[in-house]
Amino acid sequence: MASAVNFEVPTWNQLYELLLNQAHKVLQIGKPDLIVAIARGGTIPARILSDLLEIPYASVQVKLYNDIAHAGAQPELKQSLTESVKGKRVLLVDDIADSGRSLQFTAAYLKQEGAEQVATATLYFKPTCAVTPDYYEKTTSNWVVFPWEYKETLREVGQKTPGKRVQSQEIAKLVRAGFPKQITEKLLTEL
Repeated sequence: MASAVNFEVPTWNQLYELLLNQAHKVLQIGKPDLIVAIARGGTIPARILSDLLEIPYASVQVKLYNDIAHAGAQPELKQSLTESVKGKRVLLVDDIADSGRSLQFTAAYLKQEGAEQVATATLYFKPTCAVTPDYYEKTTSNWVVFPWEYKETLREVGQKTPGKRVQSQEIAKLVRAGFPKQITEKLLTEL
């Protein structure tokens, strides 16, 4: 039987539109000095916001999720900051606020490292999240599959779903949610 996880698969164009809206909101409040991406998920949104806002970005790697819908016990710092935040107003960026633990953990870390102010921004926000980001563009209860994690998602479905029939059902759910069928076929056969 297929899992109870529902998927949402935004396109690149939809995500860029969300980031344009977010950049506008950030500018209304005041441009930060630096964007800090929570790597891996926040790297691409942070890079795009960096371009739109015309400010530099840095990154920090924090890991919480082990696979689809399965979080670890606590966020874990995997790579420290790539640039100093001392005395800076920072916009902390991730792709989604799911449990909120990564945002809380990383915001506290940035303050400990001397950030003057830390605002948080995500593309998506889950209503069950422990914290609400200062900026978010869309609320969902679904498992969001971003274009930068297609292969990872297919690999996890294959590893965590028992039996070819159930795997096929899960992949069909992904495709119905907007996962590009042609890319799915290429990833499954060529890589």
